[in-house]
Amino acid sequence: MISWCRIRLPSLGMLVLIFVTAIYTPGFSNSLDLKTQFQSELEALHDQYGFPGATAAYILPDGTVGVFAVGLADIELDIPMTPESCILAASIGKSFVGAAVLALAQEGLLNLDDPVSRWLGGRPWFSRLPNNETITLRQLLNHSSGIANHVDDERFARAFREKWHTLANPFSPEDLIALALDRPPLFRAGEGWYYSDTGYLLLGLIIEKVTGHGYYEEVTRRFLEPLHLTLTTRSDRLELLGLAAGYMAEENAFGLPAKTTVNPGIMAWHPGLEWTGGGFVSNSKDLVVWAKALLEGRAIEGSYLDDLLQSVPTSENDPGTRYGIAVAIHENGPLGLTYGHGGWIPGYSSSLRYYPNHGIAIAFQINTDIGIVDHSTEVIEDMENRLAEVVVAGVRKSDQSRSSSELKQ
Repeated sequence: MISWCRIRLPSLGMLVLIFVTAIYTPGFSNSLDLKTQFQSELEALHDQYGFPGATAAYILPDGTVGVFAVGLADIELDIPMTPESCILAASIGKSFVGAAVLALAQEGLLNLDDPVSRWLGGRPWFSRLPNNETITLRQLLNHSSGIANHVDDERFARAFREKWHTLANPFSPEDLIALALDRPPLFRAGEGWYYSDTGYLLLGLIIEKVTGHGYYEEVTRRFLEPLHLTLTTRSDRLELLGLAAGYMAEENAFGLPAKTTVNPGIMAWHPGLEWTGGGFVSNSKDLVVWAKALLEGRAIEGSYLDDLLQSVPTSENDPGTRYGIAVAIHENGPLGLTYGHGGWIPGYSSSLRYYPNHGIAIAFQINTDIGIVDHSTEVIEDMENRLAEVVVAGVRKSDQSRSSSELKQ
């Protein structure tokens, strides 16, 4: 990947079109101030880092949602990014996998500490899977299984470079799982941490085995429809309505074109290979609604938060960063404890963060990975911190205003 470069808007010059919408709940006295400040900060970030476009959203303690957009969804066609624009959410989609498994556990259909062999032991390849005799569902969920990540395998990159031109999904889940077979484990199950999309593909097979239904059918019925996440849909096809074009470096590991779409909403390559490693196209508004419901214990019937947040360290050198069930936990962030997940897929970058001490969630999605996948800029971390600071300050100001008003009464 090349280092970050500013993407210029060819026909608009330096004129940035900003489209903002917000849904307000009566009683939040400083909604207009917060809207203005959030828009201004998003615009400043866009000017500073030069990404093509982005959507961003917040949800407040009282359920107020603000949704914003900046820049372009398609540079060449001068299509503006709007608050309804969608972007591939990538690994943030793992939170739906984790929630589905938690729901099945609440219903008594499985146990998080079941051995994976109980559900997949009959597969002809299972005995060739690293740690096959000892892995549990919980270890797949928190990436402590010792199974490598097929995305990091040069064989996957080589095969993807050869097959991405096909109109159909070139890889089934078991095609990708096969890349992990007959390889030594990275560590004994439960004794280390390594992020593994391969492990989440195994979880997808287990969900379908337990339920007898397709994974996407389960997520739609359990979460998307009840929570009215209307801008979140399965990314298992080339045509994805509302999808912004994504941009990546000309020289990239997978030999993909620098632009992800061939026409508005039509992908140049098939995103279906991601499946339960991510598997959704979404929008910042839906993401914050989902985060607040999931992380406040309202997405699933029963008491599941203890299991969701039961976590393992991701590094011996960073004890304050842990990983639960499809949720990263940062114990010492600038605004205190943070739960969330990031997402990257060629051409797109996303962030979702929930701040339990403040009762807010913030999400944003950017239609590029330039300067992000190669870590040459701090755009993601900077956006997370600066947007969160604006919202926390707005909530604090509202609380102070409300308290002052109550005292006067």
